[in-house]
Amino acid sequence: MTTTTLAVLVPLLPFLGAAAGLLLGRTSPGFVRPLAVLPPLASLVFAVTVAVRQGGGQAIDAHTELTPTGSVPIELSLHIDGFAALVAVLVGVVATCVQIYSTGYLRDDPRYPSYAALVSLFTSAMLLVVYSGDLMVLLVGWEIMGICSYFLVGHYWETPEARAASLKAFLVTKLGDVPFLIGLFALATDAGSFRITSVLGTVASGGLHHPTLVALLLLAGVAGKSALFPLHTWLPDAMAGPTPVSALIHAATMVAAGIYFVARLLPVFQASSAAMVVLAVMAGVTMAGSGLAALAQDDIKRVLAYSTIGQLGYMAGALAVGDRGAAVFHLLAHGAFKALLFLAAGVVIHASGTNSLAVMSRMKGLRNRVPDAYWTMTVALLALAAIPPFSGFFSKEAVLGAAEHVATGHTEHAPGAAGWIVLITGMVTAVLTAAYATRLWLLAFHGRGTEAPDHGRQPVTMTAVLWVLAVPSLAFGLTYGPLPDWFDGRDLTPVLTTSVLGTGLALVGVVITYGAWRHTTAMALRVPLGAVAAHPDADAGLVEAEAIASHEPAFGDVAYVPDPADPGRLLLGPLHRHAAVGFHLDAVYHALFVRPVQAGAQLVRFLDREVVDTYVRGAGALPRWLGAAVRRAQTGNVQTYVSALLAGTVVLVVAAVLVATGA
Repeated sequence: MTTTTLAVLVPLLPFLGAAAGLLLGRTSPGFVRPLAVLPPLASLVFAVTVAVRQGGGQAIDAHTELTPTGSVPIELSLHIDGFAALVAVLVGVVATCVQIYSTGYLRDDPRYPSYAALVSLFTSAMLLVVYSGDLMVLLVGWEIMGICSYFLVGHYWETPEARAASLKAFLVTKLGDVPFLIGLFALATDAGSFRITSVLGTVASGGLHHPTLVALLLLAGVAGKSALFPLHTWLPDAMAGPTPVSALIHAATMVAAGIYFVARLLPVFQASSAAMVVLAVMAGVTMAGSGLAALAQDDIKRVLAYSTIGQLGYMAGALAVGDRGAAVFHLLAHGAFKALLFLAAGVVIHASGTNSLAVMSRMKGLRNRVPDAYWTMTVALLALAAIPPFSGFFSKEAVLGAAEHVATGHTEHAPGAAGWIVLITGMVTAVLTAAYATRLWLLAFHGRGTEAPDHGRQPVTMTAVLWVLAVPSLAFGLTYGPLPDWFDGRDLTPVLTTSVLGTGLALVGVVITYGAWRHTTAMALRVPLGAVAAHPDADAGLVEAEAIASHEPAFGDVAYVPDPADPGRLLLGPLHRHAAVGFHLDAVYHALFVRPVQAGAQLVRFLDREVVDTYVRGAGALPRWLGAAVRRAQTGNVQTYVSALLAGTVVLVVAAVLVATGA
């Protein structure tokens, strides 16, 4: 089988699995799970085969005209370089793990057949984006992912949170997709083709007429899809969906699509220095802001959501300094450990019965209930915090090294200002990332208080995939030696300066957070049980309930109750309440956009009802009145009709006589 045929099958198989799952889900439920798992698994095997055959060498190109348009042609084409080959493998691995995990996580869900089919369709759409060599075909996969995310985030549509989150995700991403579509048309107009190779050739020859405008239009769509500032607000709310969906969206689909798009068309953005600086600012604000917000979240999934936003900021930062190799390297490493983090979080939530870190911190022995999740999540958090030798260290240092290279003027691929912005905010984010990763680990697995509930062992389908994903989370970074063939020959070896500085800052974040946690837990409230409610530093109801239920020793009427204070609250101080709500960005958008739109809608409604309808009602009133008058004459009395006829005849005769006499 040729490489091109295998490449076509990679996105086609999950699509066929989705179609078959939707058709057979109700009539043949026994086929649902095989149809959910086998197509993405086969697609993964083919993607690996394509990657091996491509080998990081010459890109694989194949195309055929899809339909004549009379102007710019639309072609069904493949363009598979080293980046595409590796990203497709990542998508296949994560999608297969998510489908296997979901068979246990959603085993009692009555809507599992439609869920599994949508996950397969989601996977197919992302693979289409990865392999497509035509921008319009890429756009098809781009938009299919948007509608799949709408349905999957709203899977639990009975809850208002899920309904609101799915609608918000759809609308915010569509807000970016409108200028994105305009940018694609402008790009194709200048290039005379939607083919990516033709577009890049046009850019290389200086044929792009308005590079800054086109780049900024495209960045709007990328910001929406990849949750970059200022269109990132949908991603934390999307945690209302099932946890496996969160793993898929955050690790291998949807948010990865925007980063991958910029990496594939990076010369378009490099044609404008202003666009590169804008991208650097977006990346810097995204990194630092999300790190602060993650440190203030109580929901474990929202912590991971803001973590994803921050890591996407690192990828965008690598692109802003012109290094797509570092960006895709971090995308691959992040995909492995972020999928592991979400799937492990699903096990923890399943075992504890809550998403709240505050509640988990009052459970002792939770790590003993879920040892698989504890150990694998520890590996993933170390990778997230970029502690060597875990994968996140190597990929994040590739980003920081590229930024340092640009900032010190050793390359002209990007403006020096972009390098300094990415380098400084990246270092700050290294501290914040290590801090919130440490906080999550301590609160979730080192709680004090009542015994964690025992729900028995988790399904093997949920725990086995954790260990599968733990391997690349630990070891993927060590493969940077042979990887340059797939990354344009880019040397991914960590730079000594940024490695020492970045690792040192990460360790500072770990130590400070651990110290804050020890400080808060050491401040045990040695007060009478009845006086707990009056204690100014306590969450009265929660602490008192904890004191009553706790197995901690009591002495007379005095009990030692752990302080419910959060180390994140201690570290952030007065900034905590603002960070907890995402620095009020949703409120700003509501004031700037939602309220004016609602006011405009109310004005239109008023004009429609009170002005337009008034004219319509007036136009109908006169005929209605005439009809009413005529209706009164229709009495049904024959004598009345004859009398009226005679009277009319007399009137006509008299009128005729008068006319004749006058003549």
